[in-house]
Amino acid sequence: MTKPMTKTQLVAALAEEMDSDKKSAAAALEAITALITREVSAGGAVTLPGVGKIYCRERPERMVRNPQTGEQMKKEADKVVKMTIAKALKDSVNG
Repeated sequence: MTKPMTKTQLVAALAEEMDSDKKSAAAALEAITALITREVSAGGAVTLPGVGKIYCRERPERMVRNPQTGEQMKKEADKVVKMTIAKALKDSVNG
């Protein structure tokens, strides 16, 4: 497995793909990240065509175990960010 692409590498690749400078590419990436964060934080979902759907799911209160002590304890209800991968991306990876 290779190392994941860093933000710097992503900005450089995005700039090349857009035929633009790195500053514009970085601004575009920041804007997209801010939009996704704002929408998912508000309980909505964002679909990135060809990539997947990012959404927030609520988890109920539940009992968990402390791995160090084995003690059972109650964990409060919380929210978790999930992503469903698009079929087109799965097919391109597998096929």
